Amino acid sequence: MTNRQFVGRTDTGVVRSANQDSYYIDPSARFFIVADGMGGHAGGQEASLIATQFVTNYLEKEWESDTPSPQLLQDALLAANEGILEDQEEHPERGDMGTTAVLIAFRHDGAWRAHVGDSRLYCLRASKLQQVSEDHTWVARALKMGDIDEDQARVHPWRHVLFQCLGRRDLADVEVEALDVNPGDIFLLCSDGLTEEVEDETIFEILASKETSYEQKAIALIESAKEAGGSDNITVVIVAQD
Repeated sequence: MTNRQFVGRTDTGVVRSANQDSYYIDPSARFFIVADGMGGHAGGQEASLIATQFVTNYLEKEWESDTPSPQLLQDALLAANEGILEDQEEHPERGDMGTTAVLIAFRHDGAWRAHVGDSRLYCLRASKLQQVSEDHTWVARALKMGDIDEDQARVHPWRHVLFQCLGRRDLADVEVEALDVNPGDIFLLCSDGLTEEVEDETIFEILASKETSYEQKAIALIESAKEAGGSDNITVVIVAQD
């Protein structure tokens, strides 16, 4: 039995004609994944799907092994990277495809998080929303260095430029960190189709509402992004630790 509640939803959005996002929720609440593909309709869809499938298959196969979780998650994402590279070789028309990925896992040696790209992980704890992951983008790096401010980062033309994603031969290692988990925490994994349109303050208000179910929160997040323009695909996975 798990002491977690969870829900996932994805939407094409208002502008796009295809959904290049993918997500996976392990039925036993062991791990959760969101991926946001890029590289044209077919390429983006294929890349994110390969990522979720490879990560899922790898984790299911090795879950009971003695491999420490940081290594396990890194190996799973690197396996996904190889899967995308192999598909690129077999289908040159998808040669520029890639995908982000963000995942959390709850295993015998603790809770862990890993991500590549700018799909995000948030944690709502004690009436405070924190972005746990750090975007692998040029803009996020420039913001951290103090070269630009938050207002500039929000509208910068390079804000979608990734310096790390799945589907690249130069991806040698993946950032894996311990995930601090307290009873009552609510985790949100999401693609940038949400965060490009919806301010963190609104995300907080939706997640923190005492009047709505987790399913209703997921719907509200997606509808908020669509009402704000819905220029990209929108995917959210909510995981609540009771």
